[in-house]
Amino acid sequence: MRLKRSGTLRSDGAPALGGRLPIGSALLIAVVCSAAALAGCRRDMQIQPRYDTYAATDFFDDGRSARQPVPGTVARGQLWIDDHLYKGKVDGKDADTFPFPITANDILRGQQRFNIYCTPCHDYTGSGRGMIVQRGFPQPPSLHIDRLRQAPVGHFFDVMTNGFGNMYSYAARVTPEDRWRIAAYIRALQLSEHATPADVPEDERQKLMGQK
Repeated sequence: MRLKRSGTLRSDGAPALGGRLPIGSALLIAVVCSAAALAGCRRDMQIQPRYDTYAATDFFDDGRSARQPVPGTVARGQLWIDDHLYKGKVDGKDADTFPFPITANDILRGQQRFNIYCTPCHDYTGSGRGMIVQRGFPQPPSLHIDRLRQAPVGHFFDVMTNGFGNMYSYAARVTPEDRWRIAAYIRALQLSEHATPADVPEDERQKLMGQK
């Protein structure tokens, strides 16, 4: 038997295939489908149990929601097992050598970092008369005194890492590699303040003296 499409009902009273549902029925179906869809949308990822920073809790015996790291935990990038590179020490003493070869680019990088972080106190020459010293901050010793000229290079790394006297630590501001580069530039400053013509290579000395 072929169904008629002209009406909305078949001869037996059922909706005809292809016919339109009454508006009320269509709205009811739409509402039911929407409710079913919304029931499946859960916000567990947005609204979930959590604790604010330092909030108390009775879940743990110590009453703290923040937990201590597992013993022996090492943060990514902080496996600092090379005492020479990361502590400036060799056999527990300030190192006399650099942990990596120092190139001209390393010294230039050290100069840049020195000018940024060190000159406010030490000034650009290392004499200790930086701008904040001129404004009343305690003056640090000149980097050119005999004690510091004779100090092992690891001493400067240690001071930058842990602070010394009125100087606070720069470990959070300057990477270990850049601390070594600053130490190398300090050595260059010290040499420049006490250099003699004999320290200049012969060919360069002749250029400086205007000789061919």
